[in-house]
Amino acid sequence: MTLYYSLVFLLLVFEMAVFMALIVPLPFTVKRKIFTFISESPVIAKLQYGLKITFIFILILFIDSVNRVYRVQIELAAFAKDGSSLGAAALGSERMEVQARKFYSQRNMYLCGFTLFLSLILNRTYIMILDVLRLEDKVKQLEGDGKAGGKDSARLAQAGGIGEIGRLKKELEAKDRDIETLKKQAEGLSREYHNLGDQVSPADNTPKKDR
Repeated sequence: MTLYYSLVFLLLVFEMAVFMALIVPLPFTVKRKIFTFISESPVIAKLQYGLKITFIFILILFIDSVNRVYRVQIELAAFAKDGSSLGAAALGSERMEVQARKFYSQRNMYLCGFTLFLSLILNRTYIMILDVLRLEDKVKQLEGDGKAGGKDSARLAQAGGIGEIGRLKKELEAKDRDIETLKKQAEGLSREYHNLGDQVSPADNTPKKDR
């Protein structure tokens, strides 16, 4: 195995370890602190950026390995056609060499493919866990738990504010703006009403002159 495929294998092992760490059952407060640290740490942010670039190179290796498997299949098909015209010994040695190249190409293809596939699973699992943590925190708030909420839940909401929860937040902000606008309009109408009342009341209170 070449150096870059060895690095891909190490990355696959690292992804498997991270996936096992994500699905380990932990207390709610501990898991919330861990994910808050992950979402805010600049070191982890740089690591995620580096991994994205690495996955681009792995995708290139995957495409190359698929191309190699395809070419080896063509060579094997050619050997099958020319089997009657070549000698058995020469054909056997060359066929074994092609079979070996086919095995290594398929191994590299599966290695890169599983690494890319597991990266997608990790990303989706991370987002789902963030959603579960936010929902658990909202449930604890509704149940009257004083420890729920706070900075950690707000940071988690900022880290994964997507999907249905993000849409509801935007709708709530729009409703709040409408309510503020209506309050300002009501205050303006109230001031106008009082001004008109002040203008009318002196005229009503003026004493009538004796005829």
